[in-house]
Amino acid sequence: TSVAAPREHFASRLGFILISAGCAIGLGNVWRFPYIAGEYGGAAFILMYLIFLVILGLPVMVMEFAVGRASQRSAAQAFDILQPSRRWHWFSWWAYIGCMLLMMFYTTVCGWMLAYMAKMATGTFDALDPDGVAGVFGTMLANPSEMVGWMLAVVVIGFFVCSLGLQKGVERITKVMMIALLGVMALLVVRSVTLPGAAEGLEFYLKPNFHNLMYDADGNMILFESIFAAMGQAFFTLSLGISAMEVFGSRIGKQNSLTGEALRICGLDTAVAILAGLIIFPACFAFAVAPDQGPSLVFVTLPNVFNQMPLGQLWGTLFFVFMSFAALSTIIAVFENLITFTMEKWDLDRKRALARTAVLVTVLSLPCALGFNVLAGITIPGIGDIQSIEDFIVSNNLLPLGSLFYVLFCVTKGGWGWDNFLAEADTGKGIRFPRWSKLWLKFGIPALILVIFVMGYVPKITVWLGMA
Repeated sequence: TSVAAPREHFASRLGFILISAGCAIGLGNVWRFPYIAGEYGGAAFILMYLIFLVILGLPVMVMEFAVGRASQRSAAQAFDILQPSRRWHWFSWWAYIGCMLLMMFYTTVCGWMLAYMAKMATGTFDALDPDGVAGVFGTMLANPSEMVGWMLAVVVIGFFVCSLGLQKGVERITKVMMIALLGVMALLVVRSVTLPGAAEGLEFYLKPNFHNLMYDADGNMILFESIFAAMGQAFFTLSLGISAMEVFGSRIGKQNSLTGEALRICGLDTAVAILAGLIIFPACFAFAVAPDQGPSLVFVTLPNVFNQMPLGQLWGTLFFVFMSFAALSTIIAVFENLITFTMEKWDLDRKRALARTAVLVTVLSLPCALGFNVLAGITIPGIGDIQSIEDFIVSNNLLPLGSLFYVLFCVTKGGWGWDNFLAEADTGKGIRFPRWSKLWLKFGIPALILVIFVMGYVPKITVWLGMA
């Protein structure tokens, strides 16, 4: 390992918190969380989600930060520094491949947000009926040049911000974006909850309905399904397991304990997810539109809602500005991670690492952008198109297993070890990591992670067996 230049740290604690939260706050918070919460009984589900966030997500986040801060390196070198036996040497690649795969489809999805911001602002949806609005999304997906164009715009914006450096680019611009994101959300929440007929949507979203948590519309027992959904959402919302958070830990000082910092970031992440529901549900109920699942909620349902709203074009544009910021904050954070990894792994300066990473990300993002049109024939039964395949590899495999390896690295003698982890987590002022939780970390969290991992495969295997 060459002697690296003194490590550039964040200029402020706020910068660290907002960037880490920005990395965690992605589209899963905004379209996945409200829908799942609504489906499984609103506030009753949110309560369960918060419990899993604290017992599952939070400890793994503290571990990623601790590995980063103790080693002062990205995942490229952190494990070798903390465990010189090189037994964990292979794990550094997990981070690089995971972040790269995430960007291979996230650049395309972020491109949709930018496209819709432009479409809303220029009045594309004016006077369209619901079928017409649905058609806009289909037409966009079917157009390879439009899809690749918006994906490239995302790549250019992300790497431009990173090219300005950590403090002047990544930190400064993400701070502005995150504060703007929270401001735009606040405006949209006020607009949404003051719509005539919004109260019904608020009740659906915020009143704990334990019946819906336990039974579906047909009276079938779904409690286990609800618990699994809450566990999965708490886990995936923080992007843990691919060292996306680890690199930010390597860029902060020792002034504050890591448990307190992780709590603040989880809090901000959750607040954004809950606010997203306060925008979506009252608006949907006010205009008697079913809050449908997945991408169609954002790209089909909501443009219809904005069409019916006074000043709908303005509110719609603002909504997609907020969505774009949520997606771009993740893009910038993960690009920064990939660049830092490349600098440390191959001893390159920032400029060369940036050029190399930009070319790789651009080329590897093409299959997803073309996966809805030119390459639409490439699918895996039970999983879906190229985007779904890439998402499945990251969300159902790399995130849970990577988190499991982090836990094992931090609590076992063969890794970094419990005492070393605890000492690093508790350095600085603030909340201490609970020492009594060692058994939970050693056995409870790995068991939960394995349940998430196995359950992610159950529906796929059912489809594959049905085909056999």
